[in-house]
Amino acid sequence: MLASRNPKYNASGCADPTAYEALKPIIKEDRQLERKVHNIINTLKFIVDWAGFEFIGRIEIRHKESGREFK
Repeated sequence: MLASRNPKYNASGCADPTAYEALKPIIKEDRQLERKVHNIINTLKFIVDWAGFEFIGRIEIRHKESGREFK
């Protein structure tokens, strides 16, 4: 439970600073990518609304570098 919310702890709930330090750059990169996707989606929604339209389906995008898909 605790591990899913806080990356400083392992699956059993014990502090694991070594693993956290190793994963910190990956966690930071993931947060930046999530923030970027959030901004892109909000910008697209603003532009579509400003033009007098609305989305009727999900927006799906793929990050070119990682291949990760966002819906």
